Amino acid sequence: MIQIRIDGRGYEAEEGKTVLEVLRDNRIHIPTLCYHPVLRPSGSCKLCAVEVSDRVADKKIALLSCILKVREGLDITTGGQLVQRARVRAFRDLLRMAPQARSIIDLAKAFDVDPGPPPDGCIRCRLCIRVCKEIVGPGALKMEKRDGQKFVVPIEGHCIGCGTCANICPTKVIVVEDRDNVRKITIRGEVIGRHPLERCEGCGRYFATPRFLDHIHHRTALHADTKIHHNYCPTCAKLFSDRIKSISDRSRK
Repeated sequence: MIQIRIDGRGYEAEEGKTVLEVLRDNRIHIPTLCYHPVLRPSGSCKLCAVEVSDRVADKKIALLSCILKVREGLDITTGGQLVQRARVRAFRDLLRMAPQARSIIDLAKAFDVDPGPPPDGCIRCRLCIRVCKEIVGPGALKMEKRDGQKFVVPIEGHCIGCGTCANICPTKVIVVEDRDNVRKITIRGEVIGRHPLERCEGCGRYFATPRFLDHIHHRTALHADTKIHHNYCPTCAKLFSDRIKSISDRSRK
């Protein structure tokens, strides 16, 4: 038998055993998912990290207890900031692969690890941010760090309700909903913009927000021929444009 220390207390351990086996022998519980007593350890889940004092480098490091063999004088800590950081990384890596796995979520909470926000469908491609700023203009979206992770979030008051962000989103996580003559644009349930809708002067259908129409008016102010199209939906605008072109063609003959 050899002598080791775990969380400041001395323990006897059988030479050749892993740290995880010794911890279990002494009913000291740490998280693990990929360990089974009849199989060779693989360290796949990376949850069983412990803190070990590295005397050569004179620092503390996190190592996987299912692989680490006990040795005389080994000094182990099963908690602390270093171990907690390793557990958080491991739990979140697992939840990226199995986001709905209740067993992983419950185990994380049992060891005071916040599993983080649920997957939201956003792949952080930034297409919505770029098109809103570079093409449309208002710049209504940005990346923001929350709880250590980056999210696409709205900039309050900037959205004009055009819906371009939803159209370009490759995973369709941005949703445009037109109901009761109001347009609401959301991402992960968070409102990007909420606007009343204007009627088309041709067919009477609600089709665009006043802020979007004003934006188009100012962007096309130098093109007088387009001003009359601002209160027409795309279908009526095309019909109107074709009619004007037909009248113009006849007048030139």
